[in-house]
Amino acid sequence: MSKILIVEDEVIIRTALRKLLERNKYEVCEATSVKEATTKYQLADFSLIISDLRLPGAPGTDLIKLSGDVPVLIMTSYASLRSAVDSMRMGAMDYIAKPFDHDEMVAAVKRVIGKANENKPGLKKTRSNSATIEGMIGNSAVMRDLYAKIRKIAPTEATVLIHGETGTGKELAAKAIHRLSPRAGQAMISVNCAAIPETLIESELFGHEKGAFTGAAMMREGLVAAADRGTLFLDEIGELPLEAQARLLRVIQEGEVRPIGAIESRKVDVRLVAATHRDLRQLSREGKFREDLYYRLNVLQLTLPPLRERGKDIISLAEMLIEKFCEQLKVPLKTLSPEAIQAISTYTWPGNVRELENAMQRAVILTDEGQEIGHEVLDIDLDLVRTDNREPEEEGSSPYEQSDTLTRKPVSKPNTDPSEDLSLEDYFQHFVLEHQESMSETELARKLGISRKCLWERRQKLGIERKKTLSSSK
Repeated sequence: MSKILIVEDEVIIRTALRKLLERNKYEVCEATSVKEATTKYQLADFSLIISDLRLPGAPGTDLIKLSGDVPVLIMTSYASLRSAVDSMRMGAMDYIAKPFDHDEMVAAVKRVIGKANENKPGLKKTRSNSATIEGMIGNSAVMRDLYAKIRKIAPTEATVLIHGETGTGKELAAKAIHRLSPRAGQAMISVNCAAIPETLIESELFGHEKGAFTGAAMMREGLVAAADRGTLFLDEIGELPLEAQARLLRVIQEGEVRPIGAIESRKVDVRLVAATHRDLRQLSREGKFREDLYYRLNVLQLTLPPLRERGKDIISLAEMLIEKFCEQLKVPLKTLSPEAIQAISTYTWPGNVRELENAMQRAVILTDEGQEIGHEVLDIDLDLVRTDNREPEEEGSSPYEQSDTLTRKPVSKPNTDPSEDLSLEDYFQHFVLEHQESMSETELARKLGISRKCLWERRQKLGIERKKTLSSSK
């Protein structure tokens, strides 16, 4: 049984977390500060330390060095997101926002303990399989899985079909496959099937003989032949017309291409990598995509995760892009404000990395020298926040925008007995109802680690009326 130390000065959170972990078969010890943790326990005896970032006395990040090889999971409010990112750079294994979703916390604990066990001496390491790949950024679990698959797929000659939403980096994955393959020294030809007019696509891909059609003043070699001995990447292959699909099928089956107007075919040695954001199986059922071509393409599959499922990769990508654009514009390096980090982390990014790149370029241009990048210059629709209850790997979504996994209770002042299990909504209700008479809205929001706007929205959603002050009632 894994042994976990919780270091948290808020008794409600500490007790709820202890009960949650004990229900999941962990042995749990508690401390309220770094000093108590180090004097009361031998830190090396634990499999994991879960610590709040802000503690009385020394900060929770001090435990990173004091714990030695024991992994530390930092809990933080969203007002402290930058500190959480800094704690990762200091050596924390992971961080999680509080109030946390129960499933999210259990998943994070399993992930961190599992990762620590993989790195223990005497265990066979496979770090080469999860190392980042040149040209691709991200260290979330979904990306490490992707890197491992690319490394397995690349050395083969098999056809690859890459699935992914628009802007997820399908061409980057194709380039990585080519670069890690035996064909790396040959050409990689990339074709966006959606960008070429339907009347020209066959000529572009397969070439044509002189006089094959009106305007064909000279013979032209197609892109398939140009990729001979190399890799042909067909992006948005779902947009390929049916006639061109039939010609492509022959290239795959017979290894030969016949230009338009030609009598004889030419042998070609091409590795095909295709990509699409559409469901080719469904298109084939509808008669819009050849079923035989679909099965020829669907030998090896790669699915690229959308940006919203890549957790803290979002912040890493944003910082990299900010550095890139600051360098291009020859301006001092700018940093993200905590509010901007919250906005970036909770936004769903329907345009994925491409949209993030546009947002960061816009932010660098519009932010004055010496100022932090604020959320207002990002120009993103903050109504598009994650509201589902999935637990993306290393996710950074705001806990107040996630659905609670437990049944919501009617809004009333809850029992303040800390021995009770509290859900996210219970915790919010308890804290606001307990402190709203002694704290201003600004103080409440700051303590909860959210903005005043978010506090107001949560009040409206849960039906918690704001207490009127004496001055406002006159």
